Amino acid sequence: MRHVVLGSSSPFRSAILKKLNIAFDTHSPDIDESPLPNETPQELVKRLALRKAEAVAKSHPTSLIISSDQVSVLNGNINGKPGTRERAIAQLSESSNNTVSFYTSLCLYDALENNYQLVVEPYLVHFRKLSLQAIENYIDAESPLNCAGSFKSEGLGISLFNRLQGDDPNTLIGLPLIRLVEMLNKKNIDIP
Repeated sequence: MRHVVLGSSSPFRSAILKKLNIAFDTHSPDIDESPLPNETPQELVKRLALRKAEAVAKSHPTSLIISSDQVSVLNGNINGKPGTRERAIAQLSESSNNTVSFYTSLCLYDALENNYQLVVEPYLVHFRKLSLQAIENYIDAESPLNCAGSFKSEGLGISLFNRLQGDDPNTLIGLPLIRLVEMLNKKNIDIP
């Protein structure tokens, strides 16, 4: 089987990829993730996933590179990782009783053949009405400061929602496995 590299430093993406029971290494890409002027959220995550894969391919010129990027969008504004407790409280307060759109890109880059497959998977998160106390309790319990949208849906964050809407729950955590399996199959890697 071809050497596979996950172009990410995210422990969440690594844990998701382990579900497929394939051997892989990780390599953290070092790219500028700033949005371009007038770039849509979908264009941003597509561009970043491809740039990450291209950056990793320089060190792994014969590998299959898996890369991804994700943003959350509420009221037309991109919400990144909060980084601080205060920003997480603000994000979840704004998300309360709203629907947040997540866009997760996935790129499978064949460094040997210099070609790629690239998709953006949408996922909708419908939040229930949250009190400030509930938000603070949640943040103190899970500390989701490095997560887009300020929650971990695979943990206690599930308690914040009325409904989730999308094709693959792994997409919300950061790596759309259903699409990745399809992409790997096109490269003659059968899962399972």
